[in-house]
Amino acid sequence: MSLAEVLKSGNYHLIDVREPMELEMDGSIDGAQNIPLGEVEDRKEEILSVEKPVVLFCRSGNRSGKALDFLESQGLKEGYNGGGWAELKAHLEATQGTF
Repeated sequence: MSLAEVLKSGNYHLIDVREPMELEMDGSIDGAQNIPLGEVEDRKEEILSVEKPVVLFCRSGNRSGKALDFLESQGLKEGYNGGGWAELKAHLEATQGTF
């Protein structure tokens, strides 16, 4: 399944890997869980236990790509790099209504 199909289905778990101060400065996506990239390794069991597809995002897609690579190496079955938060938010708003 593609990222667009997962987002359209509404069956996913969003994880923002930016730092908390970035959320305060730049904004966030309602319902997204904040797990900064530096905490992903320590919280991998929490992430791996999510029963929905996991969509990771950050400011540009770089950190979320690193997080996804790590999580896939640890056994994540269905994960996606959602890219930058602003683009992901705009996509979600366009496909599912305002967030």
